[in-house]
Order: sequence, then structure tokens, then C-alpha cells
Amino acid sequence: MFRGKGWSFGFRSAIMLYFVILIVLPIVGIYTQSFSLGWLPFWESVSDPLALKAVLLTIKLSVIATIMNVFLGTMIGWVLIRYRFPGRRLLNSLVDLPFALPTAVGGLMILLLLGPGSLVGGLAGKLGIEIVFHEPAIVVAMLFVTFPFVIRAIQPLLEELDKSEEEAAYMLGASRAKTFFSVIFPSMLPGILSGAMLAFSRALAEFGAVVLVAGNIPGKTLIASVYIFGEIESDNPQGAAAISVMLLTLSFLILWTVNLIQARRTGQ
Repeated sequence: MFRGKGWSFGFRSAIMLYFVILIVLPIVGIYTQSFSLGWLPFWESVSDPLALKAVLLTIKLSVIATIMNVFLGTMIGWVLIRYRFPGRRLLNSLVDLPFALPTAVGGLMILLLLGPGSLVGGLAGKLGIEIVFHEPAIVVAMLFVTFPFVIRAIQPLLEELDKSEEEAAYMLGASRAKTFFSVIFPSMLPGILSGAMLAFSRALAEFGAVVLVAGNIPGKTLIASVYIFGEIESDNPQGAAAISVMLLTLSFLILWTVNLIQARRTGQ
């Protein structure tokens, strides 16, 4: 029924039209809007001190959240694949919660958990540590929304790993640490790298969870996505589009690198 030339052409055309309308046209629109007034206004928008501080702060905190994700995600993925314990399936299903949960709800959860009126926030305040409305809260929000990426990237690699290689290393007298770093870790590395870059790209664009906990102080806790929202609210779509183009271009480079890593891993 669906193998005829007419069905095949129609199906492919519908997919391409869907892709163009939802992906290509919005991207072209962003780039067009950013240069709508010319090169000079674009450069003035991206070189604005507040805009630069917002972008650099976003990159810095995204890097911190990504590094934490690499370590936590690798350990959690390892535990979920290699160990059997009560509640393992529930924990494995909760890994995907940030994908299903509205990010604003995640931000509210962080606010209630770490805010000045909470137990954790109160104890931190007594120690002179300020979390909510400061950079630590932004990192936590980014960490929350990017939590699944590294875990889900390395789990299939661990499942496919041939355990006979580990057993051979043990039989040759290698310690657990040496076996991990010489046999297991190289197999996990492509997943760690691709998961880390996807987490970094996602952290760059986070808005919903961050806007509730950041304080949004220009030059201090104002990140790029909130800055873009402020430019829209100030009736400056060209300025908002210019900063969006910076983030969008960086995300393109990251996704291209991820695809390159995956292609090399699969030998394509």
C-alpha cells in the first residue's frame, strides 16, 4: 500500500515540508532578523557590554555544569548498568524526569529546596554561602535540565561492551583501576564526549529553570537567554536575534562535532 511511487513521494515531501516549516524557516528567520538593520547594528548588539557579559557568564556556568555532569553522569550510568539493587528500575526511569518536567517547575523545585526559607538554604546562609539568586543556583538549574544526557549516552556503550576483554585484563594481572582506564573508559569516551557536548548546548539555551533562581542582575547573574527575553520585552527584536545567532551558531558547531564523533565511532 505504501510502497507505490506516489505514496513514497508524498511521504517524503510531507516530511521535508514539516522539517522546513518547523526547523529551517525559524532558523533563517533568526539570521535574517539579526542582520535586518545591517552589519553595524548587529555588531553593536553583540558587542554591547551587558550582552557580552551575559553570553560569557552563560558559557562559563554551562562549562561548570557540563563538567559536573560528566562526572556524575558517568558514575550514575555505570551504577545503573553494572549493579543490581532494589529501586534500580525506578531510579533509571527518574533519570528522564527533566525531559518530561516543565523547566519552570524544575526552577520552582530548586527555589523551594535551596531558597533562603528552606533548610538547605538556611544552613548555607549561616555559613555565608548564597545559593539562590546567585551563580550556584544557575549551575544547579543547568545541571538539572541537562542531567540525562551523559547517562543516556554512555549506557548503550556499557551494555554493548564485551566483558571478555575485562576478564582477559584481569587474567593478565591488571588491577581494577588499570582495567577501567585501559579497557572500559576508551569504549565509554565517545558517549561521554557526545553527552557532554549535548549537555553544554542545552545549558546554553536554558531559560525556564534559570529565570526563577538567577536573580537576573545585569552583569552578575543575567544569562544570555534571559537577556534575549529582556530585549524582546524592550521592543528590540534585532538585538535579541543578534544574541540568539551567537548561541545558535555555537550550538550548530557543537552538534556538528557530536555527529562527527558518532560517525567515527560507528565507522561511517
